[in-house]
Amino acid sequence: MLIPTRALIAAESFGQSLPAPAVAEAIGRGLTEGGAPEPDLCPIALAEGSGPAELRALLDAIDFDRRMRAARAIVVGAKRLQERALAHSPAFEISTRARQAGVPAYAVAGESSLDPFDARMLDLQVIIAAADIRALTAAGRKLATLL
Repeated sequence: MLIPTRALIAAESFGQSLPAPAVAEAIGRGLTEGGAPEPDLCPIALAEGSGPAELRALLDAIDFDRRMRAARAIVVGAKRLQERALAHSPAFEISTRARQAGVPAYAVAGESSLDPFDARMLDLQVIIAAADIRALTAAGRKLATLL
């Protein structure tokens, strides 16, 4: 049986100055700098105002579930983690899929107001705050020691 060694980074945009690919790349750079294998980068680039149906269609189109099951862990990059906006967010959908597949999930967020109960409901192992490229890379280095 093949044991997964690399992480899957599923990151959304942190705003116009930090599009999803840049967020995923920064976290991934930190992981490799920290000694982790090269991650599978999975930017979640959705149009503003997209809903759950568009998110599910995008995840299906990029073969997300197969990639997730092949990963050692998933790192969710989210601009904002907050309870009132969580239900239809990419972070919620991705962490739910990870929990159901038995893949550990970690989060790197520009800001988080989740209390420990909400984080536990999502089964997030750790939430690291990081709002710019330098902090995202540092978060990846820290995650390399945890995965």
